[in-house]
Amino acid sequence: MMKKLLFVVVLATCGLSSCIVSKKKFDELSRRKSALETEKADCEESLKAKQAELDKFMALNEALLKDTSELGAELRVAQANYETLNDTYQKLLKTHNKIVSNNQSELSKMSKDLSERELKINTLENELNERERRVRELEHVLARKDSAVNAIKDKLTKSLLGFKDKDITVKVKDGKVYVSLSEQLLFKSGSIKVDEKGVEALKKLAEAIKDDKDLNITVEGHTDDVPVNKGANFDDNWELSVLRATSITKILVSNGFPPINIMPAGHGEFMPVAEGKSAEARRLNRRTEIIVSPKLDELFKLLNK
Repeated sequence: MMKKLLFVVVLATCGLSSCIVSKKKFDELSRRKSALETEKADCEESLKAKQAELDKFMALNEALLKDTSELGAELRVAQANYETLNDTYQKLLKTHNKIVSNNQSELSKMSKDLSERELKINTLENELNERERRVRELEHVLARKDSAVNAIKDKLTKSLLGFKDKDITVKVKDGKVYVSLSEQLLFKSGSIKVDEKGVEALKKLAEAIKDDKDLNITVEGHTDDVPVNKGANFDDNWELSVLRATSITKILVSNGFPPINIMPAGHGEFMPVAEGKSAEARRLNRRTEIIVSPKLDELFKLLNK
């Protein structure tokens, strides 16, 4: 019994001693626990902050991944467009080079044609200038000729003032002076001998122009359409007109006009100035025309250049 009690006392003493040690440890452990809990709380706060930051970075990373994906898609589209454009560019470049090559050939040909045309144009311009120069010369010569013709007309008109207008007319036609003398002034009917009054007129005409060596004269005889009388010294009106023109020519030459510059001709009834069978028409047709014209040697020289 004593042994049991002693055991109980000893056990109780041991237990009490053991309880005293455990409280110290407990307090220590409590302090460490508090410290650990505080540290844990700090860690948890830090963890929350890190987690928030991580979430932020994760969101940013997702956004970057999304942007990267979109940019990748855009890049692939851009690459595809670039390849298409590059292919198109190469085709265009090839076409361009071909066109340039063709154009260069065409331009070379056009340049050659242009040079030839310019040469032709220059030649034509030179020819045109030369023609214009010749035209001016011709105009000058023609103006001098017209002036000379008018001067001759005035001179002949003054020299024949004493005769009747119906017997003599002086006019300019086709650049020549036509002196028309009626049969009544020159000849008796059917005669080839010039009357004295006609000789007087022809002498004045010759006197007015005999010293002008640059004149040509054609004496043209004309008749009416009445046949010549049988037994006459000529066969027909044609021969009569020639003989009359010859008679007048001889008078002009005998009064100083150069024979080399005068020529007789006869037209008979074939160049009438009046139509019809009336006495007046036939009177007008019976005439002699002395056609005076300046020599055209200078004009012919210009035309033959």
